[in-house]
Amino acid sequence: EATLDLAERRRIRSAIRELQRQELERDEEALASKRFRTERSSHRQEDKENWPRSRHLEEEQKAALAALSQQLEAITDVEELTKLLRAAGEYEERKLIRAAIRKLRAEEIEAATLAENMRSSQ
Repeated sequence: EATLDLAERRRIRSAIRELQRQELERDEEALASKRFRTERSSHRQEDKENWPRSRHLEEEQKAALAALSQQLEAITDVEELTKLLRAAGEYEERKLIRAAIRKLRAEEIEAATLAENMRSSQ
């Protein structure tokens, strides 16, 4: 407020904003390092002990998702897929089902477009 030059005021305000942004970044980094430091060290031993079990669960989940993917390939009804989507509990399952729904809808649109093109060419 002491200077009357508007350009200088803009430079001062932008410098103040930059300093505030840098201070916020430093604070966030400090918080993140404090927040995760104790969590990492306390779970290391636990992770080592549970690793074979978690590995086994991960393999089971991959097998279940592969089976679901094959099952979804056979379904050609969007309503049936929607029912499966509502019943699904896991994120990965819902993700696969939504992809199957998008694929079916794209095929329906493509078929309708081809039919329209055939009609218009005749």
